[in-house]
Amino acid sequence: MQDKYITLAHGNGGRFMRSLIEDIFARHLANEHLDIQGDATLLPVSEGEMLYSVDGFTVQPLEFPGGNIGSLAVHGTVNDLAVSGAIPRYLSLSAIIEEGLEFETLDRLVAGIAAAANEAGVQVVTGDTKVVPRNQGGGVYFTTSGIGFKNTAIQLGFNQIQPGDKILVSGSVGDHGTCVMLAREEFGLSGDLQSDSACVLPLTKTILDLPGLRFMRDPTRGGLATVAHEIASSTGHTVRLLEQDIPVQDPVRSVCEMLGYDPYYLACEGRVVAVASETEAKIILNRWQALPGGKEARIIGLVEEKSAGHQQVILQTSLGGERLLEELEDDPLPRIC
Repeated sequence: MQDKYITLAHGNGGRFMRSLIEDIFARHLANEHLDIQGDATLLPVSEGEMLYSVDGFTVQPLEFPGGNIGSLAVHGTVNDLAVSGAIPRYLSLSAIIEEGLEFETLDRLVAGIAAAANEAGVQVVTGDTKVVPRNQGGGVYFTTSGIGFKNTAIQLGFNQIQPGDKILVSGSVGDHGTCVMLAREEFGLSGDLQSDSACVLPLTKTILDLPGLRFMRDPTRGGLATVAHEIASSTGHTVRLLEQDIPVQDPVRSVCEMLGYDPYYLACEGRVVAVASETEAKIILNRWQALPGGKEARIIGLVEEKSAGHQQVILQTSLGGERLLEELEDDPLPRIC
């Protein structure tokens, strides 16, 4: 690349666009299935049920402690497949790049995609690139689609959840949302908090054999509280969360107290919320805590029969009282994923 910045010519379908794709995207993402010449790629399909997922990513800043929008795009789609019980295999990548973005920045973001894909054991096999005029984008937007395969014996979903089931989380909540907020430097705050953005496949694979596993979800936008509301509204039961058992890092708690945010509504990008029978919740907890970085996994609540006068999501406070967790209506922060 001779130029320093992306120009509109890099999205016009000609020589500059071909050079952009070859010199950055194909250089980082090359594999036996990637076809940058055709409009589609041929994939071998032979196992179980195929699951398909798609997600778009826009975040400011593009790079933050613990990751960037590129690694985030891979983690987001891979994790959606993983918590659905699938083993992710293939991704597509769409990049909408703003005129004026530095090539060095784009190169780092695509390197983040390649590293995250390699860690998750997936391949980027097809994609598309567009360039929009200056001031009409946020630097770059990524959209990823993913294909994974699931054993037909694995049955997960809201319809599997029963009263008495336990709710678990694989680690501390609110880390990603707080990290991105600090990285924007909008509030005169700083710190060394890292995003939790990561592939959750090791967490999901280690528990897929348990017949008492009912449901999994990654608590991204809207955080833990939003997943709790999804469980409650879809099952008609009450979700009771136990404040003293929910892991929240001290920096996250401090920032939320200063700025008036609630950590239970802040995004996570490398956590799993699971619902399981009481007996197998203990097995899940032991397996998660045995994984690298899994010491903060906790059983954080339970599903109860809905009783008269109760709202659907209740936080039992550390002092023994109760607080209703309302369903999220407004974005607690500017877009962070």
